Amino acid sequence: MAAPPRPQSRPYIARAAVRAPTRDRVSPWLLRTSAAALMLGIFLLDTLTTLEGAVAVLYVVAVLLVAGTHRRGDIAMAAAGGVLLTVIAYAQSHGLEHVGSQTVRAFVSLSAIGIAALLALQNQGAVHTLSAQATLLDVSHDMIFVRDIAGTITFWNATAESVYGFSPAQALGRHADELLGTRYPDRRENVEAQLLATGRWEGVLEQVTRHGNTLVLDSRWVLQRDDKGRPTGVLETHTDITERKAAYAALVRSEQRFRRMFDESRIGVLQQDWSAVRAELDACGLRDADALAHHIAEHPEFVGHARRLARIQEVNPAFAMMFAGSKSMTAPASVQDIIGDADRTFAAALLAFARGDAFHEGETEIVRRGGDRAPVLFTITFPSAGDADASVLVFVVDNTERQRAQDALLLAQTELAHASRVSTLGELTASIAHEVNQPLMSVVTYGEAGMRWLRRDPPDLHEVDTAISRIVSEGRRAGEIVQRIRSFLGKATAGHETLDIATVIEEATRLVQHELARGAVDFHLELEAHLPAVRGDRVQLQQVLVNLMVNASQAMTGQSSRRRLSVLAAGTGDGRIDIVVADTGPGIAPEHLERLFDPFFTTRPEGMGMGLAICRTIAESHGGRLGVESTPGNGATFRLSLATATEVSA
Repeated sequence: MAAPPRPQSRPYIARAAVRAPTRDRVSPWLLRTSAAALMLGIFLLDTLTTLEGAVAVLYVVAVLLVAGTHRRGDIAMAAAGGVLLTVIAYAQSHGLEHVGSQTVRAFVSLSAIGIAALLALQNQGAVHTLSAQATLLDVSHDMIFVRDIAGTITFWNATAESVYGFSPAQALGRHADELLGTRYPDRRENVEAQLLATGRWEGVLEQVTRHGNTLVLDSRWVLQRDDKGRPTGVLETHTDITERKAAYAALVRSEQRFRRMFDESRIGVLQQDWSAVRAELDACGLRDADALAHHIAEHPEFVGHARRLARIQEVNPAFAMMFAGSKSMTAPASVQDIIGDADRTFAAALLAFARGDAFHEGETEIVRRGGDRAPVLFTITFPSAGDADASVLVFVVDNTERQRAQDALLLAQTELAHASRVSTLGELTASIAHEVNQPLMSVVTYGEAGMRWLRRDPPDLHEVDTAISRIVSEGRRAGEIVQRIRSFLGKATAGHETLDIATVIEEATRLVQHELARGAVDFHLELEAHLPAVRGDRVQLQQVLVNLMVNASQAMTGQSSRRRLSVLAAGTGDGRIDIVVADTGPGIAPEHLERLFDPFFTTRPEGMGMGLAICRTIAESHGGRLGVESTPGNGATFRLSLATATEVSA
């Protein structure tokens, strides 16, 4: 009698049975039919022949045959059938009352059938258990396979098939390292030595799929041993971490880029922690910007408290140089240590933080380690409202040199405007002399007349009094002319005041009367009645008008046609006043119109190219506009638009 098979204890053997294709298995009906035919043949052999051996033991073969159906009921029925047929054959051949060697052989046969059935049922249970375990391995998200000590694959789960692209038929029996092109983090011998020494190995390795894709895997190996402790196989579990590693590598590269920008940037950068600020706002119920603004208005000291709560975590070398004059320094504890109590910009930054703004920009001063102050421009980037990270980045630009350059530029503009006025007055010297000469000649005339009336006998004191009054009047007139010229030449800072624009225009036209007369220019002045007042600097506005009228007169020099200059002033109805200076000269070429107000652009060989640039600057500093319209051959028209004093106040 053949010994029944021993139940298997290795999951990968069960796996081979589970993963076998259905078409490769024997049909259960064929197994049942074969077992029934075998049992019938054994029964006939046992009853119809005179063989003395234990023929009934052959029923064990039928029991083992139906065990292939993997059904416990088939095994039980086959065993019961074998027992029944053995008893029937014994009864027919020997009778139930005869006891002898035949009885012993029958008993042995019955025992063999029962033991075979019991072992088959036990083996069936083990197979079912192992099949369930293999099914669990199949549904795992990790790639799992088993190989023997030589590296030959004996088990291959569904995830391995899906990820690697090799079916079980293609993988089983192949060498794992050759099939998957495994690359280890260390020498293969060292990995195997650690596995044999500890029974386990874990690490990161690379394998190649059937389609040529390289996978980065987190691998875990477990050594399997037999009953005597000898290595029999290795269970390998692999987790695909390709995307995780790529993401980590991208994160590392991003961190390296950030660190490089942080350390090498020429702009000062501070990393601050505003978590305490956020907690304080939450505790006080001030996350709403309006509530925070109201709280700051009632408790201005809260801003200083918040500055101390804004902790500084790190500063880059550029800010260290800006703050302490050295690239290596201990970061200040808080924002309070940088900007001090005099700062007025942190409150606006707090409100932007409470509103959830992404960033806030401003201009302030930092207090350096030496105690001196430096003007800076800053941009604060805030985390989003739902972001648990309260890190704030502040970008700081030293504005000292820019401020100096701006101050120097303003000084240069003032000097240039002064030079322009001097140049303009140089061109108007004859007109100025003529205007001052008139009151002086009148003084002489009235003085001589008064002397004659005084020498008469008797003196005519009434006429003398009249002459002296006129002398005083003309002297004051001369003084006003000189004072106006001195003001025009002055370098004092512009101060805006309420002006009667009609008077300003009339005074400017008197300055150019002689220039216009010398150029034979027909001058026409038209002022709208009751023009509203404007806010501005008298001398600067006169400078603009004088420059425009002198330019117009010079543009018409030498032309044979009529030379006419018109100055018109009228309200526009939208709170502004337009002053138009129009001439009948040759006009301005189209290619020159766009550059006409550019500094140092001029069409006259002796010109500086700054007059019109300064005029536009003055107009814009008064909140106005200066433009030009021209058609070649039809003259040029300059339009100065100014806001009225009422509009400026509004």
